[in-house]
Order: sequence, then structure tokens, then C-alpha cells
Amino acid sequence: MIDYTGLNMLKTIHTPRDIRNLNDEQLCTLAQEMRRLLISTVSVTGGHLASNLGVVELTIALHRVFDFEDDRLVLDVGHQSYVHKLLTGRADSFDTLRSKGGIAGFPKTEESPYDAFNTGHSSTSLSAAIGILRGDVIVGRKRHVVAVIGDGALTGGMAYEALDDIGQSEMPLIIVLNDNKMSISHNVGGMSRHLMKLRSSNKYVGFKRRFSGMLRRIPRVGKRISDTIERLKNRIKYFVLPNVLFEELGITYLGPVDGHDIKRMTEVFESVKNTVKPVLVHVITRKGAGYKPAEDDPERFHSVGKFGVETGETSSSESNSDIFADELCKIAEDRLDVAAITAAMTSGTGLYEFKRRFPERFFDVGIAEQHAVTMAAGMAMCGTVPVFCVYSSFLQRGYDQLLHDVCLQNLKVVFGIDRAGLVGADGETHHGIYDIAYLMSLPNMTILSPSSRQELRAALRWAVYEGQGACAIRYCRGVLPDVPNDDIIDMTKWECLHPVRSISVVATGRLLTAARKACEGMDVGLFNARALRPMDEYALRRLSRAHHVITLEDGICDHGFGAAVAAWLSKNGSGASVVTLGVPNIIVESATVAQQDEFCGVTAEQIHKRIIDLMGENHANQG
Repeated sequence: MIDYTGLNMLKTIHTPRDIRNLNDEQLCTLAQEMRRLLISTVSVTGGHLASNLGVVELTIALHRVFDFEDDRLVLDVGHQSYVHKLLTGRADSFDTLRSKGGIAGFPKTEESPYDAFNTGHSSTSLSAAIGILRGDVIVGRKRHVVAVIGDGALTGGMAYEALDDIGQSEMPLIIVLNDNKMSISHNVGGMSRHLMKLRSSNKYVGFKRRFSGMLRRIPRVGKRISDTIERLKNRIKYFVLPNVLFEELGITYLGPVDGHDIKRMTEVFESVKNTVKPVLVHVITRKGAGYKPAEDDPERFHSVGKFGVETGETSSSESNSDIFADELCKIAEDRLDVAAITAAMTSGTGLYEFKRRFPERFFDVGIAEQHAVTMAAGMAMCGTVPVFCVYSSFLQRGYDQLLHDVCLQNLKVVFGIDRAGLVGADGETHHGIYDIAYLMSLPNMTILSPSSRQELRAALRWAVYEGQGACAIRYCRGVLPDVPNDDIIDMTKWECLHPVRSISVVATGRLLTAARKACEGMDVGLFNARALRPMDEYALRRLSRAHHVITLEDGICDHGFGAAVAAWLSKNGSGASVVTLGVPNIIVESATVAQQDEFCGVTAEQIHKRIIDLMGENHANQG
């Protein structure tokens, strides 16, 4: 339960209706209190802080003007949804943010009627919003639909596909562009503000529509005069109006507007409520606003773990991302043909040092995973070795390019698949649990799953120096154990840690640690499956002598690694039964990774129990 000490204004807000009659001073106080609560809560739970600090006033203004219990608000990505949740009846339980059974870190329709659409990945809001608007028309419902999208999300190609469609649809979608990093255009001063005010006026919009209609009714020459005036207006726009791109697409552009001025934004949003065509309101905000450490370093505070409120200091420790990137730098010193690619995740994937040392071989393409994969294919076609470092959940967006542009051409592209497997508090939109299943279906694709820091380094070296065709290297969030091993020669060969027995376990990646613990003191076979594809057929032939084979993977069991092992054993005449342990094909919600492991049945204790149960079955069968 939230402690409301010092939050006197916030504790009076139970629904958005409670903010609609507040005066300017009270709104300012509310914004300050919300920032204090955001900082104190996220310092304990971790989460997306800087983006939420930047949209406090924007979110308040939106909820003052629109009734999102009926109207629809679609937040792109959803990182910035915390403020929205505080205003829509969830402040009392805000301390459960991103915890098991608590408030999700992203919009969630099951959580509140105010959450219009589940988001978590970038550049989706415009498509979802125009879909809602079109659906409303079909079912005869009339309400406002607002999409909030950031300037970063506009680097995603899907957003441009949506903008093109929205413009030609001529439907009254309200788009709010939250620009918190780089202005799309310069504010041209008083003229820009005057034109924005003029063009957002309902009287002006009505006059323009009536005047154009009157001209077109003039016999023989009316349409020609109207078209000439429209062309002249468009030419003038190129000189005096910002962001003609939106206007050319058929979307009325308004702005820029100060995103920390509630009164001004309220006026603008009121003026567009009765728009009959799509409109975009360009709002300028400061990421991390109101908390100096986040303002000074918004990237670090974009997604942050626990930190000290007074100092802003966060605990730092080596991660798999750092280990992978460090090894990549070492390889790049020796191999001048190696390049690194990221999709707006330089910090998240640990590539800052590579960027500093090898700027001519570092490419950040923005939130554009599809483009990144195909660009890597083009680079590979020239004989370079591109290494695309990407979160597993975001690589999903480039599946067609993986198949069509990389694998069908058998090109050598290395994929550093970060955050593979269960990721904890970020929940279902960010789990990297689907990559094994879809990568297993691709031709010419090698999949490596290192279980230690040493194997992670060895996997990258093997992929660059020895690998042929595409190679995906999966590594989990956090850090793998330190297990010195001087015998790593070929990452495609499984490591036999204990000879085959009646019951044998095959584990991959981080789950090898749990498997080791589960098998301690037991006469059980144990293999470290470093390569998921191609599978080690020599090891499989040995496993075919077992009665029971347990497979462990940090991914979806259906059509994953365990299913492939079962298929191979069956095809080759083995009578072994295969128990596939991993992530069930159901939603795994926010919790700690340990809690999610328990939910999925892959803790050391649960694996040990399965072994005991199988031993009991063997004993019963022999009896």
C-alpha cells in the first residue's frame, strides 16, 4: 500500500474526473507529487523512469480533456504508462509495480478499462489506433481515439506504413508526437504559433471547408480555382510550416507545444477534439524531467534497476551483454572485416565500447530490426562479418528477413541474441522464449546456447572464425556462471558431464546450472547441449540407449529443442521416452526470473523431483 505522506493532492485523485476542476497551482502540485512517487517507487522496483518523468504534464492534460474510460488512448511501447496508471485508480497499489500479481510495467487491458491496447514493442500505436477507429465505425460507436508515439518510435518502419494509411483514410485520429530527444523541426517562433492557433481553430477549419466547397460549385472553372489555391497553399507551407511530411500525407500538423505546460496542452487538445480528419500534435518534453540524475543521463534511467534516490547511483555488475561485447571488441582488433549492428540499443547490448573504438564499423539503425537484418545480409554479401546484437523479443520482428534475406542466401551473419529466455519483471511482451522454436525452422541456421561466460566468448569466436552461414548465439539476461573450461574447441559438440544412464538429462544455456544441482549425488546422465542446431548426433546416438531423456530449455517447449530431440530419437528407432521441460506455451506474467522458473517447473528442486518420479516408474516397471 502506498504511503501518501507528503502526497496530499495525489491521494484525492481516484479517477481522471478528479483532475478536471483543479486550478493551475493544484495541477502543478499534483505533477510534483507524481514525480516524487515515481522516483521513490522505481528506485525500489526498477522500471522505466526517465520516460515517465517526461510525460507527467502531457498525461495529465490528456486525461483532463478526454474520457479514456470510453475514449481510447493507445501508448506506443507503453514505457510511459506509469503516470496514466496513477491517474486511473491504480495509485494505491503502485508499489506492486512489475512484481508477481502486481501492476504491469506496460498497458494491460485485463488490468483496467482505461488501458485500450496491450503494448510493449515500439511503433505499433498508430496501426492499433486507426484499427480501433475503423472498428468503431463498423459497429456504430462514436468516440475519440488518441495515439501517443515518441520520436524514437518513428524510426520504426511500421509507423510510416501506418501514417501513410492514416492520411489517406481521412479519419479523425488524434496523434500526439512526444518528442523528447530531437526536434523534428525548429520552432519558427511567433509565426508558427500563430499559424498553429489559426489552423487549429474550429472556425478556421469550418471556413476552409465551406470556402473550398463554394469554389468548386462555380460552373466550369470552380474546381480549377480551388485546386490552384490548394497548390499555392502547399507551396507556402514549405516555407513557413514545420513538418510538411505529415501535411503531405494528409495529416494536419500542430505544434510544437511545450509538453510541460498543462494549460497550453489542454487548450490544444480541446481544439482538436472535434477534428474530422487526422491531426498530429507535436509536443516537446524533456526525458527525465524533474529529477536531475535522469535529466543528465536519460538513457541510463530509461530502464533502470534499484537506485539511490538522493544520488541516483545504481549498482553495476558485469552482464552477459558486456561479456559478449568485450569479446567482440577483441575479435574486431584482429578482424578488420567484423562490424557491429544495433537497433537503438547501444547501451542495452553493451556496445558503447565498440562504438568508441571502431566507429566506422558500428551501425545504429534505430528501432528498425527488419532493416538491420537485411542490411546485415547486404554487408555479408560483400565479405564482411556483421554481428547484430539484439534482444530476443525484438528479433521476432525480423523473422521474414531472417528467412528470406539471410538464410535462403546462406549468408554469414552472426546474431547476438540478448535477453534470451525468461526476463523477469518486464513480463510477457519482453520474454525471449520464442526464438528457439522459430530459429529451428530456418535453413542454414546454427543456434548456439552457451552455459557459462567462457562458452559465451567461445561461441562468438567460433561463429566468426569457424562458422558457415547464419549463427544465432542465445544468452540470458544477467550473467552466466564462471566455469573455466580449457577444452572448448567446437561449440557445436555437446559436452558429456556424466555418461548416459537409464535416466539422462540434456540441458541448454543457463538451465545447465539447475540441471547440475538437480543431478548431484544421483546416477543420472548429464549433457551440456551447447548447440541446439545442428544437434550433436554422436551424443544423440549415445542418449538413444537411455530409458528416459529429460530436456531443459529456456524457451517454449512446443516445437523447440526438446521436441527436436524427441523427433530425432523416435526417427532413429530409440525407445527412450522424452520429457521436455521449459516454458509452457502460455502467458508468463511479470515476476522475478526465479518465480517464473518455478511457474514453468524448471527449478533444480522441480527437476530433481521429476528424476525421482522417473526412477520410481523404472522400479515399478522392473518389478
